[in-house]
Amino acid sequence: MDGAHEATDGFAVPVHDRYFEDYLPGISCTCGGTLITEEAILRFAREFDPQTMHTDPAAAENGPFHGLIASGWHTAATSMRITVDHFLNSAASLASPGMNDLRWLKPVRPGDTLSVRFTILESRPSQSKPDRGLVRTAIEVLNQTGEMVMSMTALNIIGRRPAHS
Repeated sequence: MDGAHEATDGFAVPVHDRYFEDYLPGISCTCGGTLITEEAILRFAREFDPQTMHTDPAAAENGPFHGLIASGWHTAATSMRITVDHFLNSAASLASPGMNDLRWLKPVRPGDTLSVRFTILESRPSQSKPDRGLVRTAIEVLNQTGEMVMSMTALNIIGRRPAHS
């Protein structure tokens, strides 16, 4: 390849060109690769989830996880960043009415690298607003060994591709 080719991770078009029509049921892709550092765990937890298992490495050694772990909300926030960078785009992503079935399955520890597997479960045009559609996606957050550390189902409102004149 000449270097001009851009990876699309299971999609027909790259992320910056995606609209509702591109989010087809069955498409699955894995994106990301975010290193979770001890410093980031401590910084996030001190501000948003100041529990000892997230803020005090020495005390966490004697806790239920036998060491420091990231807040589940830190994991969720990391998955959101990966989603924005690799799955949705600012032109077509209009909103989200919410997530379902959020589960934290395994602790995330300093040194873990997180990626996200997206699998489109359903896409349907909006019945009330013809310029958009709804996309339901299974989101699986994976660590560097492929273990699922978090899962949820997202519903996103995605704009339709504009008609060119």
